[in-house]
Amino acid sequence: MPDPSAIAALCSSAEPLLDRARRGGEPLSVLVADVDGFRALNGARGVALGDAVLDTLDGALRTLAPDPALVGRTGADEWAAILPDCDADAATAVGTALLEALETGADRPGGAFTVSVGVVTYRRGMTVERLLADAGTGVDRARSCGGARVSIGGLIDVPDPAAEVRHAIAEALVSALAERDAYTGSHSRAVVSSVRNVARVLGLDDAETERVAVAAALHDIGKVAIPDALLHKPGMLEPDERAVLRSVPLVGERILRAIPGLGDVARIVRHEAERYDGTGHPDGLRGDEIPIGSRIILACDTYHAMTAGGSYRAPLSHSDAVRELVAHAGTQFDPQVTEALIGDLYHRRLVGHAA
Repeated sequence: MPDPSAIAALCSSAEPLLDRARRGGEPLSVLVADVDGFRALNGARGVALGDAVLDTLDGALRTLAPDPALVGRTGADEWAAILPDCDADAATAVGTALLEALETGADRPGGAFTVSVGVVTYRRGMTVERLLADAGTGVDRARSCGGARVSIGGLIDVPDPAAEVRHAIAEALVSALAERDAYTGSHSRAVVSSVRNVARVLGLDDAETERVAVAAALHDIGKVAIPDALLHKPGMLEPDERAVLRSVPLVGERILRAIPGLGDVARIVRHEAERYDGTGHPDGLRGDEIPIGSRIILACDTYHAMTAGGSYRAPLSHSDAVRELVAHAGTQFDPQVTEALIGDLYHRRLVGHAA
């Protein structure tokens, strides 16, 4: 809930900056960030860690907001920044950098978390109070689209797509990827089937299971940015070529963050190449710092890639692929995920033989 006294104090401090924008025509934007699911987060992690989350948000926003920005708390779990000399694109860039900083900081006391961010840019006649209120509508819009994203506030008509529309968009992306690379399309479908089963074995609820399944279907969407010559190259890759392929999760994340309602899916895709021991990429997360969906996708993706083979490697048998999973449980793979995947594979083969 907004804090009237905090908002009044911030408005008073911001008035000279707003006056400069009025008189000189320099751009000025306002950014408001609100922690996603803070009440549940506070209850699950405890008040002390909840306070650490808020301290992290405050520190990250102060670090990322360019001088001479003003930053202040405007609600229980809400911070605002007055950003002089920032147009809408620059303010959105600050918001995006804030999302990335908070989502990749699992080693901090408060752990990794997400925020919904609204930004709005000064137009003639606007007060600081109006700017904050309009940025707040951007927060509401970001949250209604799934959170973990930046939305423009104010009176701009940006409809919240229904779940059916988001599903249709995801299906279209899957089809586009299959058209670009038939192997990747069929591989993704096989991975999705395993991911759903493993998620259920691990006790994920239906909504989270479906979220992880969507991420599994789209985990290779970043390949649309990879040149065909590299994507289909026979033989071993050079170090610089491997570096290009390592960018696939980050490209995928950027594509998915642009789609309302897929912010949480984008985070799973970003981290699907992290390793359980912390030696993966792009952020070197370890253990439970890695989203559970990302851990599930990595194990399922690797099994199906091993048994399918590739342009420079023969496919492994089911038994050899399982041995590889076991050998790397605790280093590359989450041991619990590995156990659940092997159990599912055993069950499916048992049912298949019985049929």
